[in-house]
Amino acid sequence: MLPPSECPRARGSAGVRKVMVSVLLGGLLTVLHAIPSLASTEFSPLSIKKGVLLVASPSLEDPNFRKAVVLVVEHGPEGTVGLILNRSTKVLLSEALPELTVLKGSTYRLFAGGPVEPSRLLLLFRLKEPPADARSVFDGVYVGGTPRVLERIITQAKPTETFRAFAGSAGWAPRQLEAEMLLGAWGILPADSFSIFDKDPAVLWSDCLSRLQAPRAISN
Repeated sequence: MLPPSECPRARGSAGVRKVMVSVLLGGLLTVLHAIPSLASTEFSPLSIKKGVLLVASPSLEDPNFRKAVVLVVEHGPEGTVGLILNRSTKVLLSEALPELTVLKGSTYRLFAGGPVEPSRLLLLFRLKEPPADARSVFDGVYVGGTPRVLERIITQAKPTETFRAFAGSAGWAPRQLEAEMLLGAWGILPADSFSIFDKDPAVLWSDCLSRLQAPRAISN
């Protein structure tokens, strides 16, 4: 038992410890409340869905995705499919689709959509009305369609209508992309048709990186 002269000091020390524990718990609760807020935005696997942009981390060294911006066109239990938006090639679309005479003499270029099935051609459209045999990605933007739709846009384009053609796509097995996000490989932004069809592909990645609310959260 402590002598009477030591009791006030012991009670004082206990009080200080209680205050310190209270402060630490309060700080921990603040951090825990902040985590869901961050996790629900640009760096959470839960944010992956059709119609978002995947922005490659500066530390992502995979040559297939180095400084890539990917539009997610499909996402579900079977995995994820996307198109790399900022890999313009030197191949003219008229060379890839020589049977389309409307392309003859045009300057449309083919984009490298990703390493999966590089010989397969995929079309991305910005249209007011959904084309036949195409799937909606987000409002006014569709993937799929037929060369006939492409021909119609070239010859009878309505205001704001346009397209891009991609050789190949990007693909992830179920949960693979989520695992890469947990490693800090990707950030997520909402997609917009201007970034996809009108922005210079050469500056798209750097522009998207600057738009992320916390770019430092992506590993450098």
